[in-house]
Amino acid sequence: MEYRYAGDANEKLFEAYQSDTDPYPTNVSVCFPEREHRRGEISYLQELFFPTCWNAPELIRDELAILDTLDELGNLFHAGICPYPGVNADEVVTNVLDTLPEIRTLLKRDAEAAYKGDPAAKSYTEIIRSYPGFLAVAMQRVAHIMYQEGAVEYARELTEYAKTQTGIDIHPGAEIGEYFFIDHGTGVVIGETATVGDWVRLYQDVTLGALHFEQEEGEQHALKKGYKRHPDIGAHVVIGAGTKVLGPVTVGDHVSIGANSWVTDDVPDHTKVYITNHPTQERKRYEEGNGAQIN
Repeated sequence: MEYRYAGDANEKLFEAYQSDTDPYPTNVSVCFPEREHRRGEISYLQELFFPTCWNAPELIRDELAILDTLDELGNLFHAGICPYPGVNADEVVTNVLDTLPEIRTLLKRDAEAAYKGDPAAKSYTEIIRSYPGFLAVAMQRVAHIMYQEGAVEYARELTEYAKTQTGIDIHPGAEIGEYFFIDHGTGVVIGETATVGDWVRLYQDVTLGALHFEQEEGEQHALKKGYKRHPDIGAHVVIGAGTKVLGPVTVGDHVSIGANSWVTDDVPDHTKVYITNHPTQERKRYEEGNGAQIN
């Protein structure tokens, strides 16, 4: 039997659409790019960054093929930026495409950091094709340029898509240094105003987040925007799994933070941070057959 909806949600939705006003989008003539299982921007970027890893040998053989791919990618960028007001899409797209060679250099250094920092890594190709941290960082590096150029909403689209693929949430506003490696990666969160130095390695479930939020003055239930609220991480830092570094604190250079730490104060250079009082493990034996506890 075919399902037929008999409620009144359609009427309420229609009325709601008519009552929408700024800042909600109301222009019915705009057209966002279609969402597919794999966004075209990601595919083109992967090909441009590492063509031999992504079945694009023609880019190595023919410079005009690179230009064609840049045109295709530029069109997708343009379509993604145009619906958002106040941004010069032509200028932003050109500036972002101009930086791709520089970003590729950074990604090669990221691959090096991953290979040197992971005993399980067998090749750079493995890292480029399969490591979720590498994909998340690659997309964030591109989105960060978008963010700097003023296309902040579309930049967020790209990093949010990367999060759906990797489980890693890096805001496009975060500033990431060279030789950056996220191992395993699931659950990693890096906030908008965080900065990360060179040769930093993070493990799964690490959060570089905010500790407290400020209220917007004169506006009820609104949090303040655009202020420093996330950590600054120095160079040559390792942060273990499950650690939370919260607030606008500074973690110095050559610091090692052990797993499941809670850091809300500055950490000086050349310091190890770890939990000293681990929970005591208790074991209880049960009598076979009836589950009765034996003390």
